Amino acid sequence: MKDSMISLLFLFTTISVFYGNQAIYKKHQRIWLIPAICTSILLIALVQATSSSYPLYFKDTQWLVWLLGPATVAFALPIYQNWRIIRKYWMALTVGSFVSIVVSVFVTLLLAKVLNLDEVITRSLLARSVSTPFALEATANLGGKAQLTGLFVIITGLFGIVFGERVLTFVPVRTRLAKGAPLGTAAHGFGLSIARSLGREEGAVASLTMIFSGVLMVMLSPVIALVFA
Repeated sequence: MKDSMISLLFLFTTISVFYGNQAIYKKHQRIWLIPAICTSILLIALVQATSSSYPLYFKDTQWLVWLLGPATVAFALPIYQNWRIIRKYWMALTVGSFVSIVVSVFVTLLLAKVLNLDEVITRSLLARSVSTPFALEATANLGGKAQLTGLFVIITGLFGIVFGERVLTFVPVRTRLAKGAPLGTAAHGFGLSIARSLGREEGAVASLTMIFSGVLMVMLSPVIALVFA
């Protein structure tokens, strides 16, 4: 079979497996059935079983990555829908997102030093707490590898799903704003899914803090990169 046909089949298989996995997860919400985990494992197994190379798999599936661009633009919708919350809590949203980024970067650099991590891995880890479109843009300025950053973003999000709601039970937060904000700033889209399960307002706030954190991370990434200069 020609490489062009195999690559096209990989594209359709990727889409089919993802939506199939998503349908199953809606009925049976188990951690191991999360599409980001299960779909990835199945696709990796498929590529390995067919002895295909990553460039061959990526030849047509690269268009799925390209969709991250329109997805970034689509973040304007929740901003418009929740403009009332932004006007009322813009200072808290901005400062909270900024502090989240500072803490995330500080902890990353501290752990990198303690664990003696490679510089490329450290640079790739710095943007792990923001949504993928923003993280990939930020890591380009930070000097990290997009593939590694994408992986670290997913891992961070999975930790948010597993521990996010449990951590909130130990923190004395009373308002919906306080419950939704940390999930959006620390665990991006994965945290947003947890916030939405807690309530509509929690989900709205998590969506906004996810966007605020992503934009701030991209804006601050050239400054953060100076640490390695």
